[in-house]
Amino acid sequence: MCGIVGAIAQRPVEGILIEGLRRLEYRGYDSAGIALKLNNDQLSCTKTIGKVAELESKITAQSTGNLGIAHTRWATHGKPTKANAHPHLSGPIALVHNGIIENYVEIRERLKEQGYTFLSETDSEVIVHLIHSHWSKTGEMIEALKTSIAELQGAYALSVINVEASNEIYIARKGSPLVIGVGMGEYFVASDQMALRPVTDRFIFLEEGDYGVVSADGYQLFNDNHGETERDTHHIEEDAGDSDKGTYRHYMLKEIHEQPAAMQRTLEGRLGREGVLLEAFGLEAQKLFKEAQGICIVACGTSYHAGIVARYWLEKYLDIPVTVEVASEYRYRRVVIPNKTLFVTISQSGETADTLAALYKAKELNYLSYLAVCNVTSSSLVRESDLLISTNAGPEIGVASTKAFTTQLVAFLLMTCAMMQAKGISDEKIKPVKLFGQLNKLCRQVLSIEPIIERTSLKFADKDHALFLGRGVHYPVAMEAALKLKEISYIHAEAYPSGELKHGPLALVDENMPVIAVAPSNKLLEKLKSNLEEVKARGGQLYVFADSDAGFSSDQTIHVIPMPHVPELLEPIVYSIPLQLLAYHIALVKGTDVDQPRNLAKSVTVE
Repeated sequence: MCGIVGAIAQRPVEGILIEGLRRLEYRGYDSAGIALKLNNDQLSCTKTIGKVAELESKITAQSTGNLGIAHTRWATHGKPTKANAHPHLSGPIALVHNGIIENYVEIRERLKEQGYTFLSETDSEVIVHLIHSHWSKTGEMIEALKTSIAELQGAYALSVINVEASNEIYIARKGSPLVIGVGMGEYFVASDQMALRPVTDRFIFLEEGDYGVVSADGYQLFNDNHGETERDTHHIEEDAGDSDKGTYRHYMLKEIHEQPAAMQRTLEGRLGREGVLLEAFGLEAQKLFKEAQGICIVACGTSYHAGIVARYWLEKYLDIPVTVEVASEYRYRRVVIPNKTLFVTISQSGETADTLAALYKAKELNYLSYLAVCNVTSSSLVRESDLLISTNAGPEIGVASTKAFTTQLVAFLLMTCAMMQAKGISDEKIKPVKLFGQLNKLCRQVLSIEPIIERTSLKFADKDHALFLGRGVHYPVAMEAALKLKEISYIHAEAYPSGELKHGPLALVDENMPVIAVAPSNKLLEKLKSNLEEVKARGGQLYVFADSDAGFSSDQTIHVIPMPHVPELLEPIVYSIPLQLLAYHIALVKGTDVDQPRNLAKSVTVE
């Protein structure tokens, strides 16, 4: 979840490193640091608790050099303190690390016996002392790195410098992303290519198990079998404006409003005159979609909620069993795999540690094939999968996911249509071209009701708890809405199927418990109305996002937010948007940090 930036150039690199860290702030962090090889060949290390701006203010005119590494940390081992912040030092060596080392206690005790002193509580400090231990024996940094990583159990992305060695950055990657940026007579490293966009648009993505060395003249990489290897250079062109807030107050608000355009990008190149273009899903897609007799979906957080929505569609229209698993749970239990089951992973970043680990486990089992639904086509998840449905949402900076979620839903609805075509299933309700043709207009309509939602949010100023209700496919929509509210406003929010109210949650309902309900005009509407009457009878305050045809009207106990009439298949997508806006405006009322909520990170690259 941390951010790594490194640079080796013929010019001072501290400004490049600071800007790189600033561009990685969206990941979430609690401390920051930078290590430089100064012009007098001394090692300078500056660390601080808090924001990158504070780190920048501590760098003096004397702190300048052509070689350096920098880091933003999100605490996993030890509290956010200066001592626990990266870089960690061992003599002339400085190191930054993303990931978790599982056997660090064992290695630390061994290094203590050798005379090493530990200044932090982190697992990361073990690595720098381990590298120093091997380097002091051989004098060869690449050999010391190779020997050290062979002893590590867990996940890591490493960037290391040694001011007593040549001007080089030593790198390694296992279970955590790392990328090399290619410049003109200068090279860079980072945990995310976004950090390096101001200095290059050419990138080399390290594969699992890669390690090597980067200098101003080039790089040398080795694979996990210690053979020298080449990796492709990717030229990535993205609109840099995607990384700016523009006229919006927060990235999250900008990304909520970007959703109509983002969904159009998800659809681009995948719809023909009569239906979905199966070729757009990969060369083997038609064959595999036809063969699949079951689907297993694995994801975390918001992506998990998208998977639950997808299950409703896939089971209803394909008539095959679909399971949806939390990735961190899937990894640690015995799995029974029905014949010809397609394994599907979902991740915004494609670097989510638990989801990647689940995929690695699944690839040892007897699945039909492996498909990723992902926003980052160069990510580890995509590279490890056979098939890809790219959501094409563009960079998402706000920690609370918005456009990633709705584009995942669009991708799964496309997948449902594609699998129906591959299996020769037809249904009059699903005419993809007509269906998706309505999506842009509907999304813009619900964005236009933001002033109503903003006024509604004022009623939550003194609230500490909330319940969300939904029936059928809208239960996972309610789950996602509750997650958004708790993430950014710190209000304790829970979601329930509406029919579960009487089985316990109704005990919580009184005049101080707001209850938010999703009420499209579908076959479950009357059931939902009965559930809401139970809330009214207990004095609860209802906030209902209601279809214009649903027959709701506001009074003292019910506050109706009017929604346009939406085709049933598009309801989960369209209804998610105003719920995101509600969470956003309540967070503003509460005065929280919307884009970087406490204790959270954007890309969860540790277990």
